[in-house]
Amino acid sequence: MKTWFNKTALGKVAVAAIAGVSVFALSACGGTAATPNSSSAPGAATDSITVYNAQHESLTQAWVDAFTQETGIKVTLRNGDDSELSNQIIQEGKNSPADVFLTENSPAMTQVENAGLFAPVNAKILGQVPDAYRPSTDKWTGIAARSTVFAYNTKKLTEAQLPKSIMDLADPSWKDRWAASPSGADFQAIVSAVLALKGEPATLSWLTAMKENFKAYKGNSTAMKAVNAGEVDGAVIYHYYWFGDQAKTGENSKNVALHYFKNQDPGAFVSVSGGGVLASSKHQESAQKFLEFVTGKAGQTILQTGTSFEYPVGSEVAANSKLVPLTELQAPKVDAAKLNSQKVTDLMTQAGLL
Repeated sequence: MKTWFNKTALGKVAVAAIAGVSVFALSACGGTAATPNSSSAPGAATDSITVYNAQHESLTQAWVDAFTQETGIKVTLRNGDDSELSNQIIQEGKNSPADVFLTENSPAMTQVENAGLFAPVNAKILGQVPDAYRPSTDKWTGIAARSTVFAYNTKKLTEAQLPKSIMDLADPSWKDRWAASPSGADFQAIVSAVLALKGEPATLSWLTAMKENFKAYKGNSTAMKAVNAGEVDGAVIYHYYWFGDQAKTGENSKNVALHYFKNQDPGAFVSVSGGGVLASSKHQESAQKFLEFVTGKAGQTILQTGTSFEYPVGSEVAANSKLVPLTELQAPKVDAAKLNSQKVTDLMTQAGLL
């Protein structure tokens, strides 16, 4: 999970925490639950829900605090990564204690959907989120979004020297000059978009060339730091890492600018963060109510005014004014329901990237 967000700022947006929340941390191998810290809001309902959360912890905490403040419904968070928690849910099946699943990227949502584990999303929730930010199946919904960008060192590259397409990075001229974090769910979601838009042969060819050309880093923040330090000319990351660093000291991004590919290029992919209610949930009404809150005006305003710098996608809430508006990104049309995480990891393994 990403941990650079300003929790204090998000907490102010979400109102002072009266909420009752138990937070558990799951490691990639199952982990040991953290000591819970639970309390009840005045007049809280006896109902409570458990959210398996792969979104940024501080953002979801702000959503939870505001939701409990408004409804009195207590929320237990279990935090982990996209694929970690999707695999956990599938392993648990109908016995999963999860009521709601939130992710950073959509392939993990599709994985759970394909296992038949989501309940239908309420019509009111679907009505709050435009079609472009929901899967065609409507088995879950978008809750936020992030844009793919090429973060580049302004001392090493001019705008004229930037790649016109993300596919250009397969050219030998980019050897040892660009970076990515191939093991992360973020980059794998981007590869999912390449696969959906270009097909399997072209994607495998691009990944094979990537193996020869790129430098691997663990995490997008680390890749951006490498760009800033001049270790590489650029890196494929999501936009909010740069904005988050700029909102703090800017020490890891002072030499970095963002290039938006646009033109419906695979490199202009906008990844949808997902939210869904588990069919096995014994608290369906409260779980749907939580998802309705997150995609509603109050929940989306937390995105707009907080420090996550992700894009709101629901209830006609505009993005933070510092961001390039979603309508100007010229993102390609990709059905989130068709992003295939298993095929992507297979291809990346075949190319020697995993």
